[in-house]
Amino acid sequence: MKIEDIKRLKELTGVGLTDAKAALTEADGDFDKALEAMRKKGMTKAEKRGEREAREGKIASYLHDNRIGVLVEINCETDFVAKNEKFDELLKDVSMHIAASAPLYVSEDDIPAEVKDAKTAEFSEKAKEDGKPADMVEKIVGGQVKKYFAEQCLLEQPFIKNPDMTVGDLVKEANAQLGENIVVRRFSRLQLGEVS
Repeated sequence: MKIEDIKRLKELTGVGLTDAKAALTEADGDFDKALEAMRKKGMTKAEKRGEREAREGKIASYLHDNRIGVLVEINCETDFVAKNEKFDELLKDVSMHIAASAPLYVSEDDIPAEVKDAKTAEFSEKAKEDGKPADMVEKIVGGQVKKYFAEQCLLEQPFIKNPDMTVGDLVKEANAQLGENIVVRRFSRLQLGEVS
C-alpha cells in the first residue's frame, strides 16, 4: 500500500488519513474499490447532512467562447465554506458542465407534472403501437420516462470530466470533503442565437 494512494484517497473523500488507510486495507490495496467504498460512506453522511439548511453560498458565472453563458447558484451552510477553494472548484465544474451538457432541470423534483404526464402518455402510446404486452407497458414506459428525464436533469447527468460519476455524485463528494450540506439551487443557461 502506497502512502501516495492514502493521501490521494484522503484528498478525494475528505476523510482522515486513518480512515483512508483502513479503506485501502479493506480493499486489499485496490484504490478504485476503496474510493467506491468511501464514496458510498460519504454519500450516507451527505444524505444525513441534507436535512441541514443551506442558506450561504455563491452565484457563479461562466462564459464559453462568448456564445454560451451560465449562471449557477450553489448553496452551503456557512460563509466559511463558501469562501473555500474546493467550493469554488465545484462551482466552476458545475458551470462548465451546464454549458457543455445543457440540462433543463436541476433534479427530477423540478420537472413540472404536466411535462412528465405528457412524456408518459407519449411513451405509452408508442409502446401500445409497437404491440408491447399490456401488462408490460407500465414497466417499459416507467423505465423510458426515467431515462429520458435523467438525461435532462443536471444531478443525474454523467459529469463531463469523469463520466463514471454523475454531477449529483460530484456534489455529494464536495459535501463529504467540506462537511456541509451543499445544494445546487438553480441555474440559467443562454446560448447565442437560441430562441426559447
